[in-house]
Amino acid sequence: MIKFRQPARSSYLITLRSFSHWLKRKPLVMAAVVAGLGYWLFFAGGSGKDHKKQDIPVTIAKAVQKEVPVYLDTLGTVQAYNTVTLHSQIDGRLESVLFQEGQDVHVGDVLAKIDPRTYQAQYDQAMANKAKDQALLDNANRDLNRYQTLGKSVSDQTRDTQHSTVHQLEAVVAADQAAVDNAKALLSYTVISAPIDGRTGIRQVDAGNIVRAGDANGLVVLTQLQPISVVFSLPQQNLPVINEQINAGKILKVMAMDADNREAVDNGTLDLVDNQIDQNTGTIRLKSTFPNAKRSLWPGGFVNVRLLVTVREHAVVIPASAVQRGPKNTYVFLYKAEDNTVSIKPVKVAMMQDQDAVIDEGIAEGDQVVTDGIAKLQEGSHVSLPEVKSNETKDAPKEGSKEEEKKPKSHPKKG
Repeated sequence: MIKFRQPARSSYLITLRSFSHWLKRKPLVMAAVVAGLGYWLFFAGGSGKDHKKQDIPVTIAKAVQKEVPVYLDTLGTVQAYNTVTLHSQIDGRLESVLFQEGQDVHVGDVLAKIDPRTYQAQYDQAMANKAKDQALLDNANRDLNRYQTLGKSVSDQTRDTQHSTVHQLEAVVAADQAAVDNAKALLSYTVISAPIDGRTGIRQVDAGNIVRAGDANGLVVLTQLQPISVVFSLPQQNLPVINEQINAGKILKVMAMDADNREAVDNGTLDLVDNQIDQNTGTIRLKSTFPNAKRSLWPGGFVNVRLLVTVREHAVVIPASAVQRGPKNTYVFLYKAEDNTVSIKPVKVAMMQDQDAVIDEGIAEGDQVVTDGIAKLQEGSHVSLPEVKSNETKDAPKEGSKEEEKKPKSHPKKG
């Protein structure tokens, strides 16, 4: 058995001390050793492999030409097309309430009744006064006819006096007719009807209470839901293009979007551009109308609004993710298929619409731009595209599969 003799501890100490003393005198040599070691670790790795610069994987998309709708997005407030607060026009006891809260009503539907007895009596009294004065007028007319028939037997003064009496009584009867009409109107106010088609709100007064013409809250509020209005504001910079379309006779389409601003819940039209700009905000108010057939819009609520201003025809469109912003301009990485490289191409972006970017200058239809993997790219970078698996590979049966087992096995022929 061979035994190795370990060197003494003192010899190790002497060697280390002499080496450290040598390093202190040779700093340049030490730096060169460290640099060589670093190069070997990071570039050679001690493995002997060939480390070539690898292509950068990217995803590309083609620029296409299509029609692009130009939208203006904002937030709007839903308003009832008509709102009516029903008030009593007379004082009296509320006899009955004939509607349910939240009920849909139509024009002319009776909603409430006030005790009519007092106003019925006033009407009857006015009719009686008119009948009395009408009788006096009829008698005065008969006397005037007699005086005129008698001719010179009656003095002119008597005839003139009778003429005056007739005219006086005619005025009295006319005043009586006005009193009758007034009493009839007051009597009609005891029946409260719906002035519009709408939906009733919360009842403010119950039957049996005394209502007055000066009550602030009224009986109930009616709101018209179909159609319905949406009011929204846009920056004043958008006013010229909106007015241009309106002056050309075009009806601008407005869409009420859902909470995610992805799908339209109703489609309407622009009705009004306000006649002045709000100086505090620099915005202009607009009003649109929606049919609200499904009642997706409710008064007082907020809704995302999308106004279709115009449609850009033959616009060059690329994915918005391809557009990069530099210190001086916007640019894209243009893919060159002949050598699998990319180049930086400055572009002029007209607008961003959803996930698309409309390009005015720099890109033509059919050009290919990089949409993913942009972070590592620079001018002239070599890139690689994702591989597309062929159908043959997918359809090929796997080893050991049932289809492989079904195939007849070939046996070697005997010699």
